[in-house]
Amino acid sequence: MIEKFKSVDELEEVLSAPGEELISQFAQLEGDIMFLGVSGKMGISMARMAKKALEASGNTKVKVIGVSRFSQPANQQLLESSGIKTIKGDLLDQNFVSQLPLAPNIYFLAGHKFGTEENESYTWAMNAYLPGLVANHFNDSRIVALSTGCVYPLVPVTSSGSRENGSVDPVGEYAQSCLGRERLFEFGSKAYGTHCILIRLNYAVEMRYGVLVDIASKIIEGKPIDLTMGHANVIWQREANDMILRSIGFTQSPAAKLNIAGPEIFSVREVAEKMGTLMDVESIFTGTEGTTALLSDGSAAYEMLGRPKIGLDKILGWTASWIKNNGMTLGKATHFEVRDGKY
Repeated sequence: MIEKFKSVDELEEVLSAPGEELISQFAQLEGDIMFLGVSGKMGISMARMAKKALEASGNTKVKVIGVSRFSQPANQQLLESSGIKTIKGDLLDQNFVSQLPLAPNIYFLAGHKFGTEENESYTWAMNAYLPGLVANHFNDSRIVALSTGCVYPLVPVTSSGSRENGSVDPVGEYAQSCLGRERLFEFGSKAYGTHCILIRLNYAVEMRYGVLVDIASKIIEGKPIDLTMGHANVIWQREANDMILRSIGFTQSPAAKLNIAGPEIFSVREVAEKMGTLMDVESIFTGTEGTTALLSDGSAAYEMLGRPKIGLDKILGWTASWIKNNGMTLGKATHFEVRDGKY
């Protein structure tokens, strides 16, 4: 197992490496795969993992297609060089969506979170209007739609986290619009009989982005860590990619719901102290831990897809090494400490 990541290229290869279960599943897959919103934080590695799994399985009939505006041309080039066909366009353009090829297997990854407070209408368009367009156009496809654990209420830190059959109570317009996303896919699933699964992710992390990068970056910069949201759970992005890809086999009508989350609920203070020790920098704190937090219980997914193999301590070590050695980050804070839903 890798002790530390030395480059972005090495990281990308690990994040997109398929497991044996995915390879076996995709050997039997029929129909092309399309990723909508492929150029986001998870889409590149997920689409490349799908392509690698197909190649490893010998399934040459299935094509992988990535759709995005591709505001960063390097992402499109990487996908094309990996054997993935790309289609460039604005998914909010109804005419563009209506002309997309009808791939049998759809992974919906598009969404908008940061900047919601300044542009609420765009957030709702991306997170609720667009899913309606997609649910209508791809009504005969299987759809895996990425959602978020933010649709759940804050729960006691002594609990195991929110489960799929629990109540939803989204805080703030971003989370509300994400529930809107789910409702539109649910409507399409019921209206057309579309097989769909809604993936409530909370939180995927890698070396360039995520809750642990936020904590490590503040430590190294000598900034205080807000303890207001004093607990969280995270999952290594390679494993999240793998589980999300394999969930295509569990779509149903009416739409299913599935939490993808790490099994370990951790104290932000304790994690920050460990990270500080690993980076030889003292952690500074502000605020007081609340008795509730945004936490998800991923046990249903573990029963279906297996338990994550990479534990929290390993990810902490990788993150501390990456940040201490000035590894590249995306510069996009998760704002995991937010409790009022304002992003």
